[in-house]
Amino acid sequence: MSKERTRSGRPRQPEGVRAFKRGLDVLHEINRSGGIRAGDVARQLDLPRPTVYRLLETLEELGYVARSASDDRFRVTRRASSLGDGYDPGVVICQAAAPYLAELSKILVWPVDLSTYENAAMVIQETTHSRSPLSIDRGMIGRRLPVLRTSAGRAYLTACATRERDVIVNHLRRIDEADDRPFLEADRLSRMIAETAQRGYAIRNEGEYNPKTASIAVPIVRDDVVFGCISIIWIRSALSLDEAIAEFVAPLREAAAAIPVET
Repeated sequence: MSKERTRSGRPRQPEGVRAFKRGLDVLHEINRSGGIRAGDVARQLDLPRPTVYRLLETLEELGYVARSASDDRFRVTRRASSLGDGYDPGVVICQAAAPYLAELSKILVWPVDLSTYENAAMVIQETTHSRSPLSIDRGMIGRRLPVLRTSAGRAYLTACATRERDVIVNHLRRIDEADDRPFLEADRLSRMIAETAQRGYAIRNEGEYNPKTASIAVPIVRDDVVFGCISIIWIRSALSLDEAIAEFVAPLREAAAAIPVET
């Protein structure tokens, strides 16, 4: 008996093979995007939404993808990444941190971000912007932020090893972005690092990145290794820096210390 064929004349694949291929396509699209919602997967792959939802449920049950606690985006897990040469530490830390950020969102209300350092920028891996009624910018995941002009970047730069800090600073000097130049002045940079180290948290409160907002960040550190930073952002006119420090620093530190991180 001849095999059933498609309109192109090729033998039609058995349903199980087609489902397996679609599952791999979905997994590839999630990995490629770094974080994507189910509806966007369906549009990118031109697949029916019910099919994508079923595949995502299966991949999630098997431990290959995980849904973000803050914005319903799916990301690959360490199990999926381990099929390649290694795993993305940003994916691992955001999975571990997501429930802690969700809890902070309930307590602090203002939006909270988790960011990691990647190639001369702090990249937002997880956020509560989408669920915070006080957020002024919803689409934050994947956004690259400057190191020297954000509290997260300053917290990371202060907490990382001296050798790594020197590499980052030299990289920023070579890039030579105009807005960074004042913050790369040796005395100013040294003072910022010393003050941040003494406080144990970093601040941005002088309109150096977004003039409407301010932020505080604390690093996630284990055995002298910085895995990322948690930062909270608020509108400057709504809250003074002293008020923000009194309200936010302790919960941020508690969350940063509690997030389970493999070392």
